[in-house]
Amino acid sequence: MRWYAVGLLTVAYTFSYIDRQILSLMVGPIRADLGISDTQFSLLQGLAFAVLYTAMGVPIAWLADRGNRRNLIATGVAVWSLATALCGLTRTFPALFLARVGVGVGEAALSPAAYSMLTDMFPRERLGRAFGIYASGVFIGIGLSFVLGAELLAFFEQRDGLSLPLLGTLRPWQSVFVTIGFPGLILSLLVLTLREPARSSRHRDLGQASFARALQHFGRHWEVFVFHFAGFAMMTLLFNAIMSWAPEYLIRIHDVPRAEAGRALGIIAVVFGGSGIVAGGLFSDFLTRRGYRDAPLRAGLAGAVILLPVAVLTPLTPYPLTLLMFCPLLFFASFPFGPAALAIQLISPSNMRAQLSALYLFVVNLTGIGFGGTAVALFTDFIYQSDDRLHHAMATVGAIGGLLSLVALLICLRGFARLVELQENADLNPGPRLAAN
Repeated sequence: MRWYAVGLLTVAYTFSYIDRQILSLMVGPIRADLGISDTQFSLLQGLAFAVLYTAMGVPIAWLADRGNRRNLIATGVAVWSLATALCGLTRTFPALFLARVGVGVGEAALSPAAYSMLTDMFPRERLGRAFGIYASGVFIGIGLSFVLGAELLAFFEQRDGLSLPLLGTLRPWQSVFVTIGFPGLILSLLVLTLREPARSSRHRDLGQASFARALQHFGRHWEVFVFHFAGFAMMTLLFNAIMSWAPEYLIRIHDVPRAEAGRALGIIAVVFGGSGIVAGGLFSDFLTRRGYRDAPLRAGLAGAVILLPVAVLTPLTPYPLTLLMFCPLLFFASFPFGPAALAIQLISPSNMRAQLSALYLFVVNLTGIGFGGTAVALFTDFIYQSDDRLHHAMATVGAIGGLLSLVALLICLRGFARLVELQENADLNPGPRLAAN
């Protein structure tokens, strides 16, 4: 039953990334219809989605630490699916911005609750594998968004959009949103077939922790948490900076047809991104078996070391060699994210895991999703001042994000193992004095 839960939660995560990432393949059509710049488009990709996705994460996680996590996830899937369909009914920039905000609200319910559920389902030595499989939904979703987006856009362009009763004829890009949004409602019903797992003994012993107590735990060990958050936030910014513009980079810089760009990036994302994130989880488990308490952080750091030069070189490489460069880029961009989430679970009391995970996601996603794509657009529009220097903007943001990530994770490594040991001892010897420790 627990592997069924991993599978279904992974499907939900995949759907979430299809719905959030599908926009990246339609830069040209949406810019043309709405009359907006790269920077305005980047706000639809990032800030519109991230603003309430991050803000709602903490209160939703508070509910996840107290209530039924399965029902919370099912509700979130339904909300973001409807909001995605509504993106296809918008005809102005402000309306599309608000619909994207709705997608973020729904998706905020998924990961904090899913992390908490999985941690209560698996022994520690198998958590890396479970988290890695779940996190693979990121790259399967991104890959499918590129492939499905390319095929659906071409399909609807050949038919001049989609005609619906009462709503009239939708533009091809609007038709894509409507088509991918509604299947999520079926998925929300399937989530209800999951069984809510029993919470760990420490949660039962200490009761439900308030967010204030979670912040106390964070503050008591602030150096580990802050540099963990900062390191993976910069890595997420790098990843979003590259992937938000990857299709448009191939189209604009290398004159690759939109459908061909979508198919190529989609296949690479599924194969190399999906395998990379599973490999990161397996590597973390391997280090755990070798006795490293800081195994997840070491795994994340290993991916970051290789990712930095690859992220800088990939956008500067001529076509078609650049497609080959995207293979290691996506493998090592995905490698750290399963271990990153697992690391939070190991340094958090069980009755605070969802809330501290949500705080982590707040920082990482507001930085990475909210500003990754926009950072590239700002360099393109205001520093390089040319749409044709998109590749230089991508490489610049990749270099800055990669360097900052390495520095932060190296600092975090100094105290991470000690905090894991403290938390293990607290879990073995629970008592009132450890409730916020």
